[in-house]
Amino acid sequence: MNAPNKTIDKAHMSLIINHKQISKMKILVVDDSRLLRQRIIDLISDIPNIEISAEAESSIEAIKLIEKLNPDLMILDIRMPNGSGIEVLRSIRQQDKSIITIVLTNYPLAQYKEKCLELGASYFFDKVNEFEQVRDLIASLQNKFSEN
Repeated sequence: MNAPNKTIDKAHMSLIINHKQISKMKILVVDDSRLLRQRIIDLISDIPNIEISAEAESSIEAIKLIEKLNPDLMILDIRMPNGSGIEVLRSIRQQDKSIITIVLTNYPLAQYKEKCLELGASYFFDKVNEFEQVRDLIASLQNKFSEN
């Protein structure tokens, strides 16, 4: 009678392992331009096992969505009306959240980069010259995410 239970346990364990392997990376896209948010989503949408959990067009909306959804990764603009990406980074730090943050900005100034990295941004990219690199980075991060 014990053998069938062991088989069920092994099958159940296999389901748990397989579920963990296919877990999706939840992504929040934050930019005040709807057009740019869509362009980012189009750029990364073919990466396996990611999920665009939400979009935000302001820092206030982003902070609320971070609290609600607890994303694994966020693509964040610096300059937005009614707040900034820097405020979002400060909020994440205060909440002690662990979110991979990719700052994607039209303002790749050294002082912005230093401040963003100081506040916990993981990566910092120039929208004009490095936009396409974001896709490769997320694909690489997703591979590592799936392994954990």
